[in-house]
Amino acid sequence: MKIKVGVIFGGPSVEHEVSVISAIQAMNNIDTDKYEIVPIYITKDGTWYTGNILKDINNYKDMNTIKKDAKQVSLIKNDNRFVLQKPSGLFREVNDIDVAFPIVHGYGVEDGTLAGYLSTLNIPYVGSNTLGGAIAQDKVVMKQVFAATNLPIVDYTWFYDSEYNLNRNQILKDVKKIGYPVIVKPASLGSSVGISYVKDADELDKSVKDAIQYDNKIVIEKVIPNLLEVNCSIVGNYEFQDASAIEEVTSHNDFLTYSDKYEGKGKTKGMVSASRVIPARISKEMTEKVEEISKSAFKAVNLSCIARIDFLINSKTKEIYINEINSIPGSLSFYLWTPKGKKYSQLLDELITLAIKDYKNKQQKVNSFDTNILNNFKKNGIKGIKK
Repeated sequence: MKIKVGVIFGGPSVEHEVSVISAIQAMNNIDTDKYEIVPIYITKDGTWYTGNILKDINNYKDMNTIKKDAKQVSLIKNDNRFVLQKPSGLFREVNDIDVAFPIVHGYGVEDGTLAGYLSTLNIPYVGSNTLGGAIAQDKVVMKQVFAATNLPIVDYTWFYDSEYNLNRNQILKDVKKIGYPVIVKPASLGSSVGISYVKDADELDKSVKDAIQYDNKIVIEKVIPNLLEVNCSIVGNYEFQDASAIEEVTSHNDFLTYSDKYEGKGKTKGMVSASRVIPARISKEMTEKVEEISKSAFKAVNLSCIARIDFLINSKTKEIYINEINSIPGSLSFYLWTPKGKKYSQLLDELITLAIKDYKNKQQKVNSFDTNILNNFKKNGIKGIKK
């Protein structure tokens, strides 16, 4: 019997379309001899749909098509089955799944929110838990974790949108101390959305206000001179980590933009369309260092299954800095595993297998006690509790 995999994608974030692209790429490559694919699409307003129509990217050009031909559902647990059911009607059950495979990006889904819901259902799912997703999504907390574990990061400052209005002069002083040029980022977004390259103080105010449109927490980082950007994907869990080939990502802009990542050569193909060199043109020693830091960062952030770690390198001084982690990377970074002889279908199979294994191991842990103190509850309180 085939394992039924619920591929969950979409969601309320500005990276919604990127998620759709990544998910359809994956569904086109999952081994259908072993798995039955059940697409689960979350609209921008949070409505869940399922149906084979969701496997064709052309159907997303008109949402009325999806609303007409797909079935609106919710995912629930019923007698140890994970059921997709309609909101009303006599025959509400539409389908069921054995394991969930979230391929989502950004706020409200990748940030641990969806993982938390799946954990509440106690369903096996591919990817990091709530904590890992939340840390990886917040660039400030991520940097704080890196600093606490002595991993290399660039000089930065951060603030809330309300603080910018109240303490703008102090923030400007903090940025000046870092030194221009700088990169301004919304703290909780990915895919290079809302990011600006700022050369001097005159440009800063506009860039900060642009970033504030997307997030209430802003990060400002020092630009690394002689910049070389490389990325490395990790597959594994807290027990083991395997490193992919390392890519060198190129851009005609001051930083890798949304267009660079997802609209290469005028075609929307996800991260696979970005301009890159694989393997990266770096020394064996630097390759080993990037792999080592990637594995350490993966563990430090509590990640599982797959992630992509992005690096900034000063090509002259050879200094390496972690830029950020993507807990559910665009296109699942499959193109970084192909050079190591791993087909996309093999990668997806490995991730699903890893998720099921981790789920089984977790079930062996003590999650509750046989005793129930509520049995001793009385109107005047709980018997046995010290007052």
